[in-house]
Amino acid sequence: MPHLLLLRHGQSEWNALGRWQGQADPPLSELGRRQAAAAAARLEPVEVVASSTLQRSLTSAEIIAQAMGCDPPVPVPELIERDVREFSGLTRVQIEERYPGFLEDGRRPPGWEQDDALLARVLAGLNRLAGLVGDRTAVVVTHGGVIYSLEAHLGCPPSRVTNMSGRWVTVAGGRLVAGERIHPLESVEIQTPSSDLL
Repeated sequence: MPHLLLLRHGQSEWNALGRWQGQADPPLSELGRRQAAAAAARLEPVEVVASSTLQRSLTSAEIIAQAMGCDPPVPVPELIERDVREFSGLTRVQIEERYPGFLEDGRRPPGWEQDDALLARVLAGLNRLAGLVGDRTAVVVTHGGVIYSLEAHLGCPPSRVTNMSGRWVTVAGGRLVAGERIHPLESVEIQTPSSDLL
């Protein structure tokens, strides 16, 4: 039975600037690299590391895999972040200027990747990965939007996903079962307030 720890990536350069990312591909910041290394030191060793193919996740996963003595991360393109279209690259202030009231009302721009489409690809990616992991344990570095979507699907209460925090899930008989939420950097000095930006 595969046990998967879904973790949000370390801080990216756009996280540090307060910019929405979506499927844009900014790299990790220096703090993000330190966060990934600190998380790797606090997690129990695993046998497999996997990742979204966006570089903020992939670099975080590479740091973790190297620290744990694992093979390079297994790429899982279905686990990339939600497509946020015109919000990508913008700060909250810029979004409010260009799309007044959208954030407050929960409205999104045309082409925004809808919840059902996001969830379908995430579930497909996790099921494919589960087949590769088998009866082993894996750290899977992904994105906040992916984790939020999956948690909503599994009936978990909403809770903030900071950089390098995440949730355990088990794949049992083709069904995902939610495990505990973890925050490996909670008491580490390098943890700084992190934006919830996608």
